[in-house]
Amino acid sequence: MSETTVVPQAAPEDPWRAFRSRLEEAALLAELEPGLTEIVITPEKVLEVAVPFRRDDGRIEMCQGWRVQHDTSRGPGKGGVRFHPALTASEVMALSAEMTIKCAVVGLPFGGAKGGVRVETRGLSVGELERLTRRYAFDVSALLGPDRDVPAPDVNTDARVMAWIMDTISMMRGEATPGVVTGKPLAIGGSQGHVGATSTGVTICVQSIFAQLGASLAGARAVVQGVGKVGGPLVYLLTSLGMRVIAVADVYGAIHNPAGLDPAALNGHIAATGSVVGFPLADPIPPGALFGLECEVLVPAALGGVIDAGVAEQLGCKMIVEAANGPTLPDADAVLERRKILVVPDVLANAGGVTASYFEWAQSRQGFAWDGQLVAERLRAVMQQAFEATWERAEALKVPLRKAAITLGLERVAEATRLRGLFP
Repeated sequence: MSETTVVPQAAPEDPWRAFRSRLEEAALLAELEPGLTEIVITPEKVLEVAVPFRRDDGRIEMCQGWRVQHDTSRGPGKGGVRFHPALTASEVMALSAEMTIKCAVVGLPFGGAKGGVRVETRGLSVGELERLTRRYAFDVSALLGPDRDVPAPDVNTDARVMAWIMDTISMMRGEATPGVVTGKPLAIGGSQGHVGATSTGVTICVQSIFAQLGASLAGARAVVQGVGKVGGPLVYLLTSLGMRVIAVADVYGAIHNPAGLDPAALNGHIAATGSVVGFPLADPIPPGALFGLECEVLVPAALGGVIDAGVAEQLGCKMIVEAANGPTLPDADAVLERRKILVVPDVLANAGGVTASYFEWAQSRQGFAWDGQLVAERLRAVMQQAFEATWERAEALKVPLRKAAITLGLERVAEATRLRGLFP
C-alpha cells in the first residue's frame, strides 16, 4: 500500500463554470462559430421552485428545487432527479449540460436535463418522501412529458420515486403517461436491464480500454470509490472479468485486500451493517489513502469533485474510468495528461444508464416490452460504438479522451442546431 495520504477535495464552488470551461474548449477544437457556441452552451430553461411538504408531525418544511433543460435540439430533455442537502442551481446546470453531451456521445435522440431538491433524505419517512416527491413533480410538471423532458433516478432517488412522479403527472393530465419517466418498476412499465445498466456500461468501457491497449484483464487491480447503486455492482462485475478489486470505500470508511475482495461476502456485510467498515476479509485503511493505492484502474463511483490537481499528482492508478458524474475537476486534467494517466470520462463511461433509459422510453412509446437479452445486446452495441467513436476522435485531434468525447458530443449538438435553424 502507498504511504501517501490523498484527501479527496470538495466539489467546486461553481460546477457550472467548471463544465462550461470544458465546453468552451471543445467548441474551439470543433471550430464552432461564436454565435453557435453560445447557443449550444447556454441552458435553454432554468426553473427554480419552492417545494414545501408536510412532515408526519404536521410541521411544514420548505425546500428549494430545480429543473434545468440545457439543450433539446436532438430530442426531449433527459436527466435524473437528485435529492441532496448540498444541491445547488450551479450543480444542476452543470449536470444537465453533461447529459446533453452524454446523450450525444452515445447517439441517443435526447437532449440534456437535470433536476432535484436540496433536502436531507436521511430521516424522512416513506410518507414524507412521497409528499416531497409529488410536490416537486407538481411544481416542475409544466416542463415534463415524453416529448418534452423525461426524468430518471439519480442520487437518493429510485424506482419508487419515479413511480410517484409518473403517477402525479398522470393524475394531473387525466391519462396514463408511462413515458414521462424512466427507471420505473417493472410492474408499471419499467424495462428489463435498467437496474445496473450504468455499472454494466462502465464494465464495457473497462473491457474496451484494456482491449485497445492490448492489456490483460486477468489479475489487473481495481479500486472502487463508492459502493452504492453503481459502485456496488461494479465490485462483482469487475471481479467477473478476472480483475482483482483490491479496495473500496464508502462515506464511512475504506478497506483494502491486495489479494482481491470477495464480492458476495462484501455485499452480505454491507447488507447486514450498512457499510464496508468492519469487513473481516480486508484491512481498514484511511479513506484518504484510497486514491494513492497502486492499481491498474481507479473507478470513482460516488459524488463529483473528488479528484483535483493535488489528488491527481498522487494517484497510484494507470487509468481512471469515471462511473460518477464529474468526479474530476478541470484543474486535474493537465496533471493527468502529464502523468499519462488515461481517463475514460463520465460522459462516456457512465452512459449505460441513460442508454437503458432510452430503451425504456422507446418501449413505453411502443407499448411493447423487450426481453432482457435484447436490452443487454443493444446496450453493449451502443457503448462499444460510442467508445470507438471517441477513441477515433481522440486520435484525430491528438487530445485526451475527455476532450475528444466532449468535442464529439458538442459537434453532434451543433449539427442538430444548424439543421433546425434559429427561430424566428
